[in-house]
Amino acid sequence: MKTYFKTALLCATLAAFTTSCKAENKKEPIALNETKTNNPEPNKQFIKVALLLDTSNSMDGLIDQAKAQLWDIVNELSYAKCGTSKPNLEIALYEYGNDRLNGNEGYIRQVLAFSDDLDDISKELFSLTTNGGEEYCGQVIQTSLNQLNWGKNADDLKLIFIAGNEPFTQGKVNYKDAAANANEKDVTVNTIFCGNYNQGVSSQWKDGAQLTNGDYMAINQDKATVHIASPYDDAILILNKKLNKTYVAYGAKGSRKMALQAEQDMNASGYSKANAVKRTVSKSSHLYKNKSWDLVDAVEQEEVVIETINDDELPTELKGKSKSEIKAYVDTKSKDRERIQNEIADLNAKRVVHISKQKSEQTNNLENAMTNAIKEQAKRKKYTWK
Repeated sequence: MKTYFKTALLCATLAAFTTSCKAENKKEPIALNETKTNNPEPNKQFIKVALLLDTSNSMDGLIDQAKAQLWDIVNELSYAKCGTSKPNLEIALYEYGNDRLNGNEGYIRQVLAFSDDLDDISKELFSLTTNGGEEYCGQVIQTSLNQLNWGKNADDLKLIFIAGNEPFTQGKVNYKDAAANANEKDVTVNTIFCGNYNQGVSSQWKDGAQLTNGDYMAINQDKATVHIASPYDDAILILNKKLNKTYVAYGAKGSRKMALQAEQDMNASGYSKANAVKRTVSKSSHLYKNKSWDLVDAVEQEEVVIETINDDELPTELKGKSKSEIKAYVDTKSKDRERIQNEIADLNAKRVVHISKQKSEQTNNLENAMTNAIKEQAKRKKYTWK
C-alpha cells in the first residue's frame, strides 16, 4: 500500500502540474466567525487524487506501505510546478473489499472526500484495518466518480489510483462502463496490481488503466519500506518541535486540530525516525495548509481579519490583547515559521543528496511505481520537477 499510495500521489501531482496554469483570483477576507465553504475556488488549478485501497485480509502489506510512504509522496508532489505556479493538492480516500463494510453497497466506504488537510488524510489512512471480503473494482471506481466533486475545470489534473489483487472484472458494475464514465469526467484511472505483473495483465488490471490512458503497475505489497537515515535527521526533528510552536490555534476546532497535528507526528515516528523527518519536510512545504485552525495561516491566506476576531475565538495567550498586540504576535510567529521552514529546506536538500548515494537499485514497490508514472505523465503535460 505504501508504494501504491506514493505512486498515486506522485502521478497526480505531476500530471496536474503539467496542465496549463491559471492565475488565482484574490478572495475577500472574512471574519473568524463567518462560514466558508470547502469548495475549490474558480480559476484555481488543482491536482485531485482519489485513492481506492483494497482492505481485504491479503492487503495488510499494501496498507502498511501507504502509511509509511505518505510523506514521501507528498514531498515529491510539492516539487511540481507549472511555469512559476504550484497547483493545490486534494486527496480522497476509499476502502473496498472489506467484510465489515455494507455488502449492499458493494463493500465500499468513502473514508474521506477530497481534502487538502494532510493531517486528516494521515489520520484516516492510519485508521484503516483489513478484513476478508469481495473486491469490486468497477463499482468502487464508479462510486468515486459519482460521489466526489471532480469539478469541471479542464486545467485540473484528476486521477484515480486503485490498488488490489483480485480480478478487475468482479462485481455487478463492468469496469469498462466505469472507465467510459471516467473519460467523460476527464478522470484518468491508474491501476496497481499487488502481485505478479503478468497475472495482473490476465486479470484485466492493465486493460482497466489503458481504457483511460492511465498507467498499469504491479508491485510487491509485502515488501517492507526501507527508510534511510541521514546525518541531518536529528537537526530536522529538532526544527519540527520549533515549527509546532509557531502554530496559533483559534476558533472552535483549534485545540483539537493542534492535538491531531501532534498525533500524526507520533504516527510518523512510529515507523522510523526517517519517516518522522519526511513528515517534517512535508509540514514545511506549501501543501501543508491549516488556515481553518491556525491563525498564522489564516491571516496570511486572508481567511480572517484580525480586526474582526472575537475574544472567545482566541487562544489563552491572546485573550484580552489589543488588535495591535495580536497582529504583532501573529507576525512574529509567521517570521519564525518562515525562518524554520527555510532551515528545514536547506537541511533536507543535503539529506536528499546523502540518501541518493545510499539507495540501491529500484524495486517494484509502491513509491517507485508511482514516481515513475507521475513523471512520465508530467512530460506529456510539459510540467517541470524541481
